Amino acid sequence: MNKNIRDEFPFLQKKIKGMDPVYLDSACMSLRPQPVIDAVNSYYQEFPGCGGRSMHKVGRRVDEEVIKARLSMKKFLGAKSEKEIIFTKNTTEAINLVANSLSLSKTVLTTDKEHNSNLVPWQLLSKRKGVTHKIIPSKDDNTFDLEAFEEMMSPDVELVSVVHTSNLDGVTYPLKEICKIAHDHGALVMADAAQSVPSMELDVRKLDVDLLACSGHKMCGPSGTGILYGKEAVLEKLSPFLVGGDTVHETTYTDHEFDDLPERFEAGLQNYAGIIGLGAAACFLEGVGKSNILSHEQNLNKRISAQIEDDVKIIGPRAEERSGIISFVPKGDVHQVALLLDETSNIMVRSGAHCVHSWFNARKIDGSVRASCYLYTTAEEADFFAEKLKEVIQLVK
Repeated sequence: MNKNIRDEFPFLQKKIKGMDPVYLDSACMSLRPQPVIDAVNSYYQEFPGCGGRSMHKVGRRVDEEVIKARLSMKKFLGAKSEKEIIFTKNTTEAINLVANSLSLSKTVLTTDKEHNSNLVPWQLLSKRKGVTHKIIPSKDDNTFDLEAFEEMMSPDVELVSVVHTSNLDGVTYPLKEICKIAHDHGALVMADAAQSVPSMELDVRKLDVDLLACSGHKMCGPSGTGILYGKEAVLEKLSPFLVGGDTVHETTYTDHEFDDLPERFEAGLQNYAGIIGLGAAACFLEGVGKSNILSHEQNLNKRISAQIEDDVKIIGPRAEERSGIISFVPKGDVHQVALLLDETSNIMVRSGAHCVHSWFNARKIDGSVRASCYLYTTAEEADFFAEKLKEVIQLVK
């Protein structure tokens, strides 16, 4: 990637204990560029008021900036209308909104590689309302099994809720094909796109996905921001989950009238600074070009994988079929490996089950070390990580 892009990230310009930081934990949380930081600060410094309520000039400015952010996310995702963009705190809230608002009574399908955010809500729905929850198994190489999926489809399946790109191993599922098969059987499809939206060209209309959730903090945006996209006709079927201020336009002591889309699903005072920053993040990534980001990630993945594959067990298929995620099981304790990389070389990775405990438990694996690249990761950092990982592995054997 262009060095000028890396210069946009203030964190990368600072040394920690005299060393440059090597940030390889972007699948958990991306770094933020200066335009996003400036957008957040502009709210607090220039128009720190309340949106949706106040008629004064500061309140009107908040409304204008939130509308701009909504339109930016509409364009970013390829939505038909800004009414289809609902602001949430994160992917987790977006999925929970659907789980608690969509009328389901029969069967929901998820995969065996779901983040807890796309697993636990459906387990709770099964326990509370008797909805059947079934798991689609992956192929042996951890890729999606379209044949097994189609065999599991039946008239009872009302919703298929699947991860788009796995945070476990970086494998991207064939979402367009999944949508076609599900729609042919009369089911809706929801996608957890937390890992795909940050670096993949994605058009919700071309994919024909009914609902999609993503998080701002993985796409250079502020923490505490996210999106639920939904086809307008599907969103109209949802019953509001969180209600109160800004979800209704009229009440009496006995009844109420809900607002139109999308406001009826955005209860209470919003994270205006975060929403404005999220819009700035979408504009920043569009300026870079997401196809360029994905290509960069995959090149780094291949570079790292080729250097470490003889020393560790990499989870998932070959590097060409993964994003910027390299998740691996080393000899020794995964947390010790991660701590030593941080303490000796300022290399920041993640260790553990990555909120995919179910997958690890089913295979009796304690966890993995996960290095994740993004648009600001360099080839030099990739090589440095591979070199230092070899040294750390020798220490923990």
